[in-house]
Amino acid sequence: MKMLWKAFCAAAMVGATILSAHAEEKTITMGTMSWEDLTPITGITKKVLEDKGYTVKVVEFSEWGIAYAALSKGDIQIITSQTDYVAQDYWEKSKNRLEKISPVSHGLYQAIAVPDYVTIDSMEQLNDNADKFGGKIVGIEPGSGLMRDTGNAVKEYGLKLQLVEGSTAAMTAALKSAIDRQEWIAVTIWEPSWMMQKYPVKFLKDPKGIYPPPQSYYWIGHKGFSEENPHAREVLASVYVPLADITAINGAVSDGKTMDQAVADWIGSHSDLIKRWENIKDE
Repeated sequence: MKMLWKAFCAAAMVGATILSAHAEEKTITMGTMSWEDLTPITGITKKVLEDKGYTVKVVEFSEWGIAYAALSKGDIQIITSQTDYVAQDYWEKSKNRLEKISPVSHGLYQAIAVPDYVTIDSMEQLNDNADKFGGKIVGIEPGSGLMRDTGNAVKEYGLKLQLVEGSTAAMTAALKSAIDRQEWIAVTIWEPSWMMQKYPVKFLKDPKGIYPPPQSYYWIGHKGFSEENPHAREVLASVYVPLADITAINGAVSDGKTMDQAVADWIGSHSDLIKRWENIKDE
């Protein structure tokens, strides 16, 4: 009888351990950056995971270094990131403690753009038209990757235009003002951005290849995430958000919606797509 009781207790302990592990698998801590390309991806994926029974906690970071440190330590389990270029240094430094789970979008590109009515198409044509641009390229926040690349472009192309540091808000205001007046303006901008949707602008060709090619977004996990959470990994791998949809969501936010509202509206209007994503066998 004692042996049977011990066996029963042992089995109960194992069962409790399994239940505990299963419960832990249903809670996921997701990191994000408060950027307009990453926030929609995070919001959509959070909803898909929650529909599959997961509890998702989102932790917001202000810079890649802090985010990757948290991911490496396991303070967060997953984050979406562009490892090809934007966060390449952080990925290379920590990749032994991380894993790529799946691609989630593609097409991030950033460079110099001008309004569609401007009659040049290449960076090599900027100098011949410097006066029409007021002798400047309107930039964004100093220290950003886009400003670093544009600084390199100014040197490599020998541009006579001054790269003016500022802010995204100031650049957007200058772009809108110039377009309203049909004036020439050159700005540093990126896709996906609601600005690319709202304003008639085009990227200038970059024959020297100073700017990196279009980049992909991946779900990055703390090493071992896929093995420990195979079903969550399948769910993550099912989600793919086209760049145009990210742009549209941010356009809705620019027009006055909150990000949560814009994501919810997008999910509501893409129910068939969400169902295809969710066509995954439950464990």
